[in-house]
Amino acid sequence: VVGVAELVAKLRSAGLRAEFGRYFLVSVAALAIDYALLIGLTELFGVHYLVSNLVALAAGITAAYVGSLLWVFKRRRLHNRTAEYVIFAIVGVGGLGVNEAVLWLLTDFAGLHYALSKIGASGLSFVFNYVVRKVLLFR
Repeated sequence: VVGVAELVAKLRSAGLRAEFGRYFLVSVAALAIDYALLIGLTELFGVHYLVSNLVALAAGITAAYVGSLLWVFKRRRLHNRTAEYVIFAIVGVGGLGVNEAVLWLLTDFAGLHYALSKIGASGLSFVFNYVVRKVLLFR
């Protein structure tokens, strides 16, 4: 016999896994936008990869925000969308710092191609963004 507290914990855990799965899918879509812009700006227009990354990440952050509102998170801490987006973007800037640092380290110090470095950088910033956004914005 499962106690009520154990049942609630199991349901909450299942809900969190589903939410994380939705966040992962939204993040993959945002990453596709981000990655396409990074490669396009760098390869087609000759923009330095770190500058391209800034522009690409801004587009990715916006896509992630829209997806998070529409599909990922059901409960929100703030009801003011402007304030919520500002905080979402500030967290994204923190994730950008993680992303840029890892991209730079893997490219300039480890000698990897920037397009390959972006994969590792995106993985780390994904985890950072999810945890911080979940704690600050979404219950």
